[in-house]
Amino acid sequence: MAKIILTTEVTGLGAAGDVVEVKNGYARNYLFPRGFATPWSRGGEKQIESIKAARAAREVASLEDAQALAQKLTSATVTIPVKAGAEGRLFGTVKAEDVAHAVEAAGLGSVDKRKVELNQHIKTTGVYQASVRLHEDVNANVEFEVVPA
Repeated sequence: MAKIILTTEVTGLGAAGDVVEVKNGYARNYLFPRGFATPWSRGGEKQIESIKAARAAREVASLEDAQALAQKLTSATVTIPVKAGAEGRLFGTVKAEDVAHAVEAAGLGSVDKRKVELNQHIKTTGVYQASVRLHEDVNANVEFEVVPA
């Protein structure tokens, strides 16, 4: 088992700045090459503190702000115009980044694309939902409609 420091949030593993133990192959072949983690060392305590400070700056400042933003997101439907064929099939797919940009364009607030989770691959027009992690304790479901451009 390898002891590592996460540099970004990895779903199912932990948040940035967490020290976790994973199998050697997972760390060596997946986490390290993608920049998701660094090897743990005694001098890594300073690195952990800077990662946690950066994470705190990116998060929504307070719980009240996150709850207010969550209420806005759950009450509105966002429209995402994309290129589509005659039968509604998309030329490509809708990504978390597209949802984040659409939320911001609708004037609902700023959402980090890394905090948006799509449950499925979106390759046709229609109405879908995405989950957004705004704070450690606050999640919001965003409803969005994919329409042909």
